[in-house]
Amino acid sequence: PSLCRVYKKTSGNESIALYLGKRDFVDHVESVDIVDGVIKVDPAELEGRKVWVYLACAFRYGSDDLDVIGLSFRKDIWVKRIQIYPVVGTRPANTPMQEALLKKCGDQGHPFTFTIDTNLPCSVGLQPAPEDAGKSCGVDYEVKAYIAKEADDPDEKISKKDTCRLIIRKIQFAPGKVGAGPKADISKNFMMSDKPVHLEASIEKELYFHGDPIPVNVKINNETTKVVKKIKITVEQTTEVLLYQSDKYSKTVLTEEFAEEIKGESTLEKTFTVIPLLSNNKEKRGLAVDGRLKDEDTNLASTTIIRPGMDKGMQGIMVSYKIKVNLLVSSGGLLGGLTARVQLEFHFSTNVVLENLAVRSTGFNNHRPRVITPAQDLHI
Repeated sequence: PSLCRVYKKTSGNESIALYLGKRDFVDHVESVDIVDGVIKVDPAELEGRKVWVYLACAFRYGSDDLDVIGLSFRKDIWVKRIQIYPVVGTRPANTPMQEALLKKCGDQGHPFTFTIDTNLPCSVGLQPAPEDAGKSCGVDYEVKAYIAKEADDPDEKISKKDTCRLIIRKIQFAPGKVGAGPKADISKNFMMSDKPVHLEASIEKELYFHGDPIPVNVKINNETTKVVKKIKITVEQTTEVLLYQSDKYSKTVLTEEFAEEIKGESTLEKTFTVIPLLSNNKEKRGLAVDGRLKDEDTNLASTTIIRPGMDKGMQGIMVSYKIKVNLLVSSGGLLGGLTARVQLEFHFSTNVVLENLAVRSTGFNNHRPRVITPAQDLHI
């Protein structure tokens, strides 16, 4: 691997340093990329203490600054720990990434490898409002090296200068097989009319990547004497926060209106294309977005993939999407001022995909993730 993308964090006392070759780890549905890195240890200042490294998947709901008042705003969903120094037991063979990192930190380097369980959530956050300070609510992954006497003794106070940490992301890979798109239809009768307006809508596939146009096929059979004046298409994101309270809400990420007149006793069959983007929803507080690394751009959150037998409670935040198609129908005649609506909705997915081994953000944004250079990373 190229060494131009080494992510490094050094503890305040400079006794330990954490090295990672990448910060995005892909969930391939059946397995997850291993997290392989190296810890550089200078034993001179350890004073008989040991060096540990842990990988934690945690749900955060607030700023760390508030911990001083005795409230915990972090709940660990899953944690794994490894003793790095002194070395205990045998370690697996080094990966090519670890070999490259060991060249960078010399004889004091100690490799570590974590395997992430397949039933864990992907990195996701709730977008803060522009005026909000501190960390946003969400699920993140943290690799942390620390110096301590014991791995996890609640009575042992670990100083910040004895730790170094990097946030990493677990990102969703789009499944190889994509099913046929959803389809829905509805018939609505109106007062003073014995015939209905029939609306049918569908999309060609169930999965779309960030920034992909979504063609919505609409068929309308207006058997009434009324006139359909307008078609409105809405994309909604539904977010279910499972850990600190059962909180489920929907936010509109796209609304587009199309002026189409379908007179009485006539039909229309047409495709309308919509592209939901996070860039059009930057001000919406509480919108679910794919995990962030510092302040770099991200996307609307990918749909949560639930495998059979998976514990939903482990997911922290669950995300889904639905498309709504509305018809605005004018009454005509003496009641010309009155309007009625025909509404139809169905669910679909957004996701992320790997393309030529470079991560292409999928779901809902047409930029690629920015590469953070080591110089920028030192300030994270």
